[in-house]
Formats: sequence, C-alpha cells, structure tokens
Amino acid sequence: MGFEFTEIQRLKSIDKQTFISKYYKPQIPVVIEKFTADWPAYEKWNFEYINSIAGDKVVPLYDNTPVKADDGFNEPKVQMKLSEYIHLLNSEPTDLRIFLYNLLKEVPELQQDYYIPDLGLKIMKGLPMLFFGGTNSNVFMHYDIDLANIFHFHFQGKKECILVNPNQTKWMYKIPNSVICREDIDFDQPDFDKFPALKKLQPMRAFLHHGDMLYMPEGYWHYMKYKSPGFSMSLRSIAKNPRHLAQAVYNVFFMRHYDEWMRKQKGQKWIDFKNKRAVEKTHQFLS
Repeated sequence: MGFEFTEIQRLKSIDKQTFISKYYKPQIPVVIEKFTADWPAYEKWNFEYINSIAGDKVVPLYDNTPVKADDGFNEPKVQMKLSEYIHLLNSEPTDLRIFLYNLLKEVPELQQDYYIPDLGLKIMKGLPMLFFGGTNSNVFMHYDIDLANIFHFHFQGKKECILVNPNQTKWMYKIPNSVICREDIDFDQPDFDKFPALKKLQPMRAFLHHGDMLYMPEGYWHYMKYKSPGFSMSLRSIAKNPRHLAQAVYNVFFMRHYDEWMRKQKGQKWIDFKNKRAVEKTHQFLS
C-alpha cells in the first residue's frame, strides 16, 4: 500500500492576476503546461544541444547515499565532464544527479534561451539552477533552505513530483537542524509500519513533461523522480511570509553552520542522534 495522491491542478495557460489570487496568495501548487513554448529553450534545450555548448564543463554529481558525518554541506559525490555524464544518462540508468548547478553562469549564451516569467513576483535573476537525472533517479524529500517560491521548468523526458504542504511537517520525520526527513523513507513504497505518521500525510503529485512549469509555494516539501532521463531549471522568488523569511535567514546564517560544527565535534554520533530524534519527535505527535 502506498500514498493516495491528490493530483496537482494543471492549466493550459495563466495570467498574472489569476496566479497571484488563486495560487500565490493561498500558497497552492499548480502546473502550467507548455509554459515555455515561446522560449527559444523550448525548441533548443535537449541533451544534444547542452552537450554541444557545455560538454567540456566539469559538473558536480550527487547520489542517494545517506549523509555521513564527514560530508560537507551539499558536497558532491563525484565530478565529471558534462559530456561524459550525458553519455551515461543516455546509456544506462544511474542515480547520479546534477543538483543545484548554475550552468547558465558558466555558459552565458544559455541565458538568451529563456525569459523571466511575468507572474507578479520578483525573480532572483542570478540564481537559475539546473537539475539533471537518469531513469528512476530521485531527489530526496526536502524543502529549500531559503523557503523561496519556486518555478520549476522541465525539459526532455518525464518527471514525477511529489509535494507536501509545510503544515504537515510534524508527520514528516524531519531531521533536526536540517531541511530533510529520514533518508531511509521510501516515498515510492512507504513503510507505514516503521513510519506510521506517514499515513497522516496528504501528498500532492504531478508529472512534468517537456515545457511544463510547476509552481512550488514557500517551504513545500518536494520529492522528484525522473521517469526517464531529463533535466529541469528552477527560478526562485524570495519568501514573502515574514515567518518564512525569518526562518530562511536562520537556516542560512545559523542552522547549517551549527549542524556542520556539530558534525565535526560529534561525528557519526550526531547523525545517529538526529535520526533517532526525528522518530521520537514525530511519534510524540501521534500519541
């Protein structure tokens, strides 16, 4: 038995006023199909094109190995040329992913291929991040450290996105001093016996295809799974909710540094303590 999902609403188009009133203000996710159809990227962006203009770039790659005490914050597992990684994606399934990589800074001509969406929010133009993944690779369940509003544009292939409202965080087995939940939770086949609080969740789901855009509101938990090789780009707008903005400042300037310091002081004991505490705290809500 798995989750029962609510499918995220899909629209063919949207205007600024509708987006602000029906989705941004109430903080509701939405998918706009083929949102990028008028971008040059819609026709140009695929593995072959990216390889032709950026294949020589050395990129950081991540896998799904659980965090260890000696891992740095967002430290990649390996690096390789983008051309080699794209060849790997086209050749076989792999759990190696590109995560939070600003390729557009490295290859400025890519910046001519997209437009900043006019949806009533101020977009941080210097932070267009790219994400790549192979068949069945996944991005662990987490929320963004800055609790930004995220506009997620998908290119090539098919991608599954599972979202959880931050008001359900107490059921998420959240790891203290982090923005992730227990890494041994399988969101494709959840173990409700081991993690019974998961049954309280009301997750939402969407499948993204080439050109689709997913709006993820502030602080939403998200889990991404590549159903076939593909890549996405995210643009972000700073959190507007004062509580979220304060939490973002705390996360960036205190929480992550404190966690890194504790790893150095306590080693694996700190990781084990946090994993145990995540279960204890979540099950307190159950009882």
